[in-house]
Amino acid sequence: MLALPTAAPPEPKRQILVGTALVSASAVMLMGGMLALWMRWRDHTIDTVGPWKPVDVTVPEVTTNVMLIIFLPLWVFAQWAVYAAKRDDKGHAATALALTAVMALFLINSQVFTWQEMGVVVSSGTYGVMFYAITGTFTALVLGGLLFTMVTTFRFLAGREEDHEIVSSVALYWYAIGFIYAWLWLIVYVTK
Repeated sequence: MLALPTAAPPEPKRQILVGTALVSASAVMLMGGMLALWMRWRDHTIDTVGPWKPVDVTVPEVTTNVMLIIFLPLWVFAQWAVYAAKRDDKGHAATALALTAVMALFLINSQVFTWQEMGVVVSSGTYGVMFYAITGTFTALVLGGLLFTMVTTFRFLAGREEDHEIVSSVALYWYAIGFIYAWLWLIVYVTK
């Protein structure tokens, strides 16, 4: 009896990459909405009360600019991890992912330093509430990315070298977080 050959295995559905894209788009929309509220309340406060930012608050511009610059090596390391993972280079992929995690720690450290230097009090009004809501949400997104990067690193080191999709997902997430911070930097720290 003659039989037909078995069918080719189905193509991977790329669930992790699609899920990361949805989470990244949601984070961009969340922060976009929060930044729109910031601009609306800032304009309303300036029109009715006076200055938006409390007079005694100074933005440490060096730290906030460094946070923006940190994204450049972070993106390079994330893309390096993707490049190494696609070539089954476990050592370089692990190194690149570890350096990506270190850059995320630098971001968190810089944000905490900014909070301490600015000394904004939450009870200082709309500025304090919105400042901590926006920067706190951003920090939570960075912490989520750090956790995602660490899980990916451990997973890759544990022998899942054939799973390149998760490494690409980490890189996609960090690109979205960098896009978010660029707008946060411009609206919250530069235009004040």
